[in-house]
Formats: sequence, structure tokens, C-alpha cells
Amino acid sequence: MKQTNNQDRIVFLSVPESIRGRIDEVSAGDFIVDPSIPIPVEIPPDQEELDLEQLSWEMILSGMIKVIERDPHHEDADYYRRFVLAVKPDILKEFSEAAILKARNHDYGLAMEILNALSALYPDSAEVRLNQALVHEERANSLEESRREEEAAEEWDKAHEMYVQLLAQTPPLPNVLFNAGFFYLKQRNYEKARDCFSQYIPVADSPRKKERAQSIIKEISERSLDDQVFKEAYDFIRLGEETRGIEKIHQFLKRHPEVWNGWFLLGWGLRRLERWDDAAMAFRKALELGGDGCDTRNELALCLIEQGNLSEARKELERALQLEPENIKVISNLGILAMKQGKTDEAAGFFRTVLEYDSEDPLALEMLSQLEA
Repeated sequence: MKQTNNQDRIVFLSVPESIRGRIDEVSAGDFIVDPSIPIPVEIPPDQEELDLEQLSWEMILSGMIKVIERDPHHEDADYYRRFVLAVKPDILKEFSEAAILKARNHDYGLAMEILNALSALYPDSAEVRLNQALVHEERANSLEESRREEEAAEEWDKAHEMYVQLLAQTPPLPNVLFNAGFFYLKQRNYEKARDCFSQYIPVADSPRKKERAQSIIKEISERSLDDQVFKEAYDFIRLGEETRGIEKIHQFLKRHPEVWNGWFLLGWGLRRLERWDDAAMAFRKALELGGDGCDTRNELALCLIEQGNLSEARKELERALQLEPENIKVISNLGILAMKQGKTDEAAGFFRTVLEYDSEDPLALEMLSQLEA
């Protein structure tokens, strides 16, 4: 018995005789155990050292996955992959579903651990890489809602890097094109989003998704959202150059005054400059033109709070929450509003709800600390 990795608690064993017989019982039958190759075993967390009488398939498979995850070019990596797949042929489906469930429950760290294990087993799988990109996206959204902008930017960058790699494959998977389109929509890169959806339509794997892609392309075209000036305005504001961004979006609105997205972008830039009255007017114009989304109402509420119009701000936040019941940015803002109204118990309730979704949310932790002091 040889231990080589204290961090992962891995030991290497000579293949026990019992394993050689048992593998035939659980595998597809076309895998042959090589007794000359030692098998890595992960010691369970509740054991100080390996108890051979407690040796299980889970300990062996976990050990093999850890080894190839840490060192994909390990001399026995391919053998370990085939071993794992022989014992657990449905691992791709099983682990993918588990990762998706963890991500939905906001356990992004564990979701990514599961997908990293799959990536070690299936290093060339576009499906696994796409799921990793989607988890990075979900994590980025959650961090943005928690106002952790720098961390969110890192997650967006990781997702973007994965989409670049996935889109470079020939040909890209239909599901990659479809999801990449939505990724670029979130980034306000409408030209790239349109290109992804346009490539998806001829290879669409779902009539419903094809119709959705066609609808988005039509909206981008009708609203001129792929206009370069719009993209420049967004980038300027996002990078903290609000004045230049506002100048650009005014140029866009002169040509496209009925596009609500332009008014939203104008309001966003003005709000960041603390021009509350002007920003509120821009957001109301966006609502008037059809931009009745959670973000618009949340942004308008922030302006109303600064204007001292707390009752109207609450109405807007409640409408926003109806649209996205789990949006922690909106829930946090309801907590802040309740504090301004002197409703401390209600405020604490909102912040505790935020922590149910993200236990590390800095604003909720700080506000609860103040309320409970």
C-alpha cells in the first residue's frame, strides 16, 4: 500500500483478488483488469487510514477520478477511465443530472466539482464543457445579484472562454449555439448573439427552441440592437465611463427612439451618475415602450428610494419580485427599503431570505449584523 497524495487522501493498492472477480459482475463485460496496474483508493473522511475490509467501489472509483482529474496525463489515466466507465457506464448521465440539481440549488461549488470529475473522464466532451459554462453563468448571475461585481466578472470570463472553445469546434453542437446565443444576449453583444442563433436555426434540435431563436433574431433586427453604437454605449457604462456611454446611447436613441433597451441603458448610466430624476424618467420610458422586466422595475425602484418616494419604490420592487421571485438583488433592496421605513423585523426577514439563496452575500450579512446589534 502506497500513499501519494495527502491532500486527496489517495492510496494505491495492488489489485485485490476479490476485485478481479467482482468487476465482471458489475461491468459491461468487455473490460479486463490488469493486475500489474495499482488502483488508487480514496480514504473516506471518517477514517484515519484505509480499512481494507471496508473497501468499496465508491472508494475505488473516487480515487481513480481524483487521480485523472489532478493529472490527466498520468501514465495509467486511460486505464482508470475505462475502469470507471466499465463499473459505472451511466456516470455521464448520472453526474450531469446531479450537477444540474446542485446548480439549481445554488451549490455552484459542488456542481463544478462534479463536472470537473466528468471532464476528467470525458476530456473531449462538448456536453460536459457546456454544462461547466452554464454553471459559471449561473454563478455569475448570483454574484451580480449579491453586488459582488468583480467575482461575477471572473465567472463571466470563464464562461466566455469556454464558449469560445466550444464554438470553435467543427461543427458546434446545436445546444452550444443555442446557449451561447443567450450568453451573448446577457452580455449585450447582440451581433454575436444573432450570429449564434442564425447558425442554430438550420441545425435546430427542437421546434420550440428554433422558434425562440427566430423570435430573438427578429427582435434584434427590429430594434437595431446589433447597432455598433449601442454596444459601445453598453461597454462604456459597464467599464465606468458613464458620460461617454450616455453620449453614445443618445446617438442611438436619435435614430431609434422607440427601442426600450436604449432607454434602459440611458437610465442605467444616469443612475450610476446619481442623476436620480433623469434616470427615473428614462426607466419609465423603457416601461412605456415594453421593457416591463425585473431589471427595469428594480432600477426604477432604486431611483425612487433616492427621491424619497418609498411607497412607489415598494410597488416597483414587489412587481419585480413577481417577475423573478428568487432574485436576491430585489429581495435585498426590499430589505433596505424596509429599514428606511423603520420596519426592522421585516427587513431582517428579507435579508435572511437572501442568505438562504447565498449564505455569503456580503450586503445581507452586514445588514443583519446591524439589525441584530
